Amino acid sequence: MTTLKVSSRIPKKPIKKLPTSIKITDKTTVQDVKEQLAKPGHWDPERLGIYDSSKKLLKDRKAIMSQQESVMADEELLVKDLGPQLSWTTVFVIEYLGPILINLAVPLFLRPYIYRAAAPLSPSQYIAMAMIVAHFLKREYETLYVHRFSLATMPMFNIFKNCGHYWFLSGFNLAYWIYAPSSYTSDSSPTIDKLNIVGIALYLFGEISNFHTHVTLSKLRSKGGTEKGIPKGYGFDLVTCPNYFFELIAWTGVLFVTRSWATVLFMGAAWGQMHLWAVKKEKALRKEFPDTYKKKKHVIVPFVG
Repeated sequence: MTTLKVSSRIPKKPIKKLPTSIKITDKTTVQDVKEQLAKPGHWDPERLGIYDSSKKLLKDRKAIMSQQESVMADEELLVKDLGPQLSWTTVFVIEYLGPILINLAVPLFLRPYIYRAAAPLSPSQYIAMAMIVAHFLKREYETLYVHRFSLATMPMFNIFKNCGHYWFLSGFNLAYWIYAPSSYTSDSSPTIDKLNIVGIALYLFGEISNFHTHVTLSKLRSKGGTEKGIPKGYGFDLVTCPNYFFELIAWTGVLFVTRSWATVLFMGAAWGQMHLWAVKKEKALRKEFPDTYKKKKHVIVPFVG
């Protein structure tokens, strides 16, 4: 059994009733340590971030503490209050719910109150509504039944940031312009044109392929586990994150149907954020698997970036 000193990562903001030391065994995990530290002050264990002396956060909650060389060298833990937490599942369900409700409410119920003249929805507008709502329903399903998160929670503040992105850009932004009586989608032919058909084909290919890659990623980790692996197979030999590439293809399909700058705006913002995540993922894979990971030059779009 080993005794570790416990200190506040931010001395000016001490944590109430934080123990000055704890004892660990060869089987004590990071999560076990969090629960020990939280018990005296009746804290939510997920609020407590555990750091080594270099102030690096120990993210793997199932890691064995005695195997963390950076901690054992100094025999000291640094602890920080990360603030109120929400589960990743809760945050994702709420952020995706916004676009679903908004893209149903505006075209089906609110158009007479938003626009002065509200002619019936055109076929293209119905198709666009179905594509957008189906996309986010798929995301809800994946959140509940496919994705496996290495971290249990995220700061509660993230729900406002995430909802701001999804509820505004893919909710109000798309709904207001796409379902407007004066939009290109509204003025299109009453029949389904060739561009609609191409858009639907791209959308279905992108969504199905995106789902396939998410299933592949989920199989790298056991349920409730935090282990990491190298994703291989469909799309992963071309770019770091083919799931992002296929999502962009799906939204290109939506763009072909809507032909709206609102869709371009959402896609541009999404691509920018996904590119940052993909670059980070590529760096992480190179660092974690230096001898076995095949480095990728392009992180999202083959031969582009």
